[in-house]
Amino acid sequence: MTTSTVVVERLIQAPPGPVWEALTDLSGWEDTLTGVERIEVLTPGGFDVGTRWRETRRMLGKEATEEMWVTASEPPERYVVEAESHGSHYVSELRLLTAGPEATTVRMTFSARLPTGAKGALARLLAPVAARAVRKGMSQDLADVAAAVEAGRH
Repeated sequence: MTTSTVVVERLIQAPPGPVWEALTDLSGWEDTLTGVERIEVLTPGGFDVGTRWRETRRMLGKEATEEMWVTASEPPERYVVEAESHGSHYVSELRLLTAGPEATTVRMTFSARLPTGAKGALARLLAPVAARAVRKGMSQDLADVAAAVEAGRH
């Protein structure tokens, strides 16, 4: 199997607490993240290991809905989300790194383990295009979170 990884970082002018809150407030993502069209939370309670949701985004001109779940959560420093779709396994890790008394660097890492066989061959062929789209979406998500937190909306 082939794995593809994309890493994006963003400095946010706020301490880790409010940044963590914005990054884990599933019910607020539709208002905060311009790339998210819908969120359907599937589990009760707050954001923690086992939390599941369906997230709908527009990617490459098409609407896509994926079910995701939290597999690690270490507030306010790190969380990991996983998903599976069309034979691929996706892992997203967000790390919050203190960058000063009122600043946080968020490092977002997205990895895709691609399937084997014909699906895998097509996925590998399209991987560079998909990686650019993923990088653009991740960068926009972090810009949206920065705008919300820095404006005091979180």
